[in-house]
Amino acid sequence: MGAKKIIISVTSDLSTDHRVQKTTQTLYEAGFNVLLVGRRTRKSLPFQANYPFRQFRLLFNSSFLFYAEYNIRLFFLLLFSRADIFLSNDLDTLLANCLAGKLKRKRIVYDTHELFTEVPELNGRNFVKHIWQMIEQVCLPRVNASYTVCQSIADYYQTKYHIKMEVVRNVPLCTLQENVVSKLSFPSKKIILYQGALNIGRGIEWIIQAMPLIKNSILIIIGEGDISNDLKMQVERLNLQKRVYFLGRISCKELPTYTIAADLGICLLNNNSLSYYYSLPNRIFDFMYAKVPILASDFPEIRNIITNHHLGEVINNYQPHFLAETITKMLNEKIDDKNFEEAIKQFNWENEKKVLLSLF
Repeated sequence: MGAKKIIISVTSDLSTDHRVQKTTQTLYEAGFNVLLVGRRTRKSLPFQANYPFRQFRLLFNSSFLFYAEYNIRLFFLLLFSRADIFLSNDLDTLLANCLAGKLKRKRIVYDTHELFTEVPELNGRNFVKHIWQMIEQVCLPRVNASYTVCQSIADYYQTKYHIKMEVVRNVPLCTLQENVVSKLSFPSKKIILYQGALNIGRGIEWIIQAMPLIKNSILIIIGEGDISNDLKMQVERLNLQKRVYFLGRISCKELPTYTIAADLGICLLNNNSLSYYYSLPNRIFDFMYAKVPILASDFPEIRNIITNHHLGEVINNYQPHFLAETITKMLNEKIDDKNFEEAIKQFNWENEKKVLLSLF
């Protein structure tokens, strides 16, 4: 009997989805026959892998039409493909996986990267939120196994649906090698770095507002998202074009060569949703592995890591003067590399993948 086949599906751009790449690579190296399914847009970066993958080109790339088209195409792909396990990433792929999995009597595994029904993008959109909640209520209790990024989210689903959800944290595949060369160089300037999606509630605008008060520093912003243009307009209004730089999307493989150059990593979130409050963003681990001090919001999962391992500061005051004072202080202090090294001993992919593989 040959290796079991797993079809892994996600709606994101494959080139920038760290978690899905790690999961797929780990399952492939463990001997599974994998197929990764995502999407491709005109803005997608080139994607290469040593395992099979497929990228849908869709007619619609936003609104409910996008989700409907993706799930219909994914459903028929799953229905007419030979596979033993369907791995669904996030709620926006779960309906197709659940329908096809039940029709074909295949094992369904669910990886939720966040509290999807509680993201800030759904605030004030009660009807849309209700639809996603209905999909979750119908499908989630019917999956065979599930996992998420942190214990707070796992506890939330345990309380709501009485299911045991495992925790697989979104840590990097390996530590950064000593020969990684930085791709950022600003002599005499300290580098403040944000990396991730440029979406509502990520605190990027707060840092931009504080930049005029922070001397001898620049802000690097890596990523794209719904508010990219708004942030660029804010920079122009404040005349900060020579102090704030937007680098756009950067592939997972290249990103560490930028992260390692930073003097301070930013992970601030607006407390406007349960999804953000319970989150444990992967950039926390990216900064940890690059040995970059972290300024982050004082939320439970984030606080536990940063304060317990002394990796930076957690705050809940985002006023420009307070941010400027805090950032200036952090830029002028150095955290002992041993703090990062001790944290990495606990939070590493060798530990996380044991949990992942046990589910398959």
